[in-house]
Amino acid sequence: MIKHSNDIFYQLKSWCETEGFMGWDPFDGLNSRIFNSTPLKYSRFFRLLWIQFFKRSPINFRKLAVVPKGFNPQALGLFLSTYSKYYKLTNDAKALDILHQLSEQLIKQQSKGWSGACWGYNFDWQARAFRQPAFSPTIVPTTFAVYGLLDANEILQDPKIEAIARSSALFVLNDLNKTTDPEGNFAYSYSPLDQTVVYNASLLASKLLARLSTLSDREELLANARKSVHFCVSNQQNDGSWAYGTKPYHQWIDSFHTGYNLECIQEYQKYSGDNNYNEAINKGLDYYIKTFFQQEEAPWYYSDRKYPVDINCPAQLISTLYNLGKLDDHKKTVDKTLQWTFDHLLNKNGYFYYQKRKYFTSRIPYIRWAQAWMMYALILHIDHYAENK
Repeated sequence: MIKHSNDIFYQLKSWCETEGFMGWDPFDGLNSRIFNSTPLKYSRFFRLLWIQFFKRSPINFRKLAVVPKGFNPQALGLFLSTYSKYYKLTNDAKALDILHQLSEQLIKQQSKGWSGACWGYNFDWQARAFRQPAFSPTIVPTTFAVYGLLDANEILQDPKIEAIARSSALFVLNDLNKTTDPEGNFAYSYSPLDQTVVYNASLLASKLLARLSTLSDREELLANARKSVHFCVSNQQNDGSWAYGTKPYHQWIDSFHTGYNLECIQEYQKYSGDNNYNEAINKGLDYYIKTFFQQEEAPWYYSDRKYPVDINCPAQLISTLYNLGKLDDHKKTVDKTLQWTFDHLLNKNGYFYYQKRKYFTSRIPYIRWAQAWMMYALILHIDHYAENK
């Protein structure tokens, strides 16, 4: 295991606990009380502009614009998964208390009025295709929230938590929209408010249904998960890659969404017992490693260019390889990537930076995008080597 990764995990853990697991997000600009006091909030153009300004600026203007720190449901889910692993390794009583606290907070963050338990981001989000008001549910935070609750509940054994998690299947089945191909397979939409086909979103839905199938309605949940997986695998490109989605402006290929796709297909296979997609996983993994992690020391963000080097890329590498059982096969790649990350994106106070660009580094300590992801990645790395001593 790479030197100091344990120490860095504990430093980051301490920082996150001191912050109370609350923070800012790259996309939270529309939470600005200043912006929302102006007529600009009604303009799609200015909402997009405002979000992009905050996302791209290396200077954090959030205090000036009165953007409060908050709990992010996806981050809470990742923290729950992290502390679940940590508790199993250490039996730390404080970790048990944190699992109770974070579970309660995440349950409070649920989006109301849908068929089952679901979660959205704690900020308005304006995309090119659609707008998501704060806490309107999407499959991404919902999947991570439910995974976090299920991981925690392996320890807490609370029937209330299990019932809430189990109900999220109804959100996927009843509230998400579907785009169907001629064979009857389909992609789930990102949210109930859009019709877009984004492969990682649909595969996250499959991953969630597959895990929930171990609790109830196994045949129905797996049948739906399989159709989504088959749709997405059918759209895998010959070199093993996936574009982000089907829209003309979704034709980029990036690192961490590729990692999501591979991990989700593997999770589907793990919980379903259906191993028909090993070829797609192997082809995709070969593309993923060669394209994003073997060009140079720094991980690449996009398939055709290095910058910006994003903290999500090394974090997802560890998560993907851990869940595919391939960490040992790519140990040199993981070690050099982690070392580069520690050398260039780690603050002396224990938190991680957002991105390194060609001429500057964005050092803003985002709670979801950087801290929750890296803390989760590091505990997986530690857990793997604890299991393999």
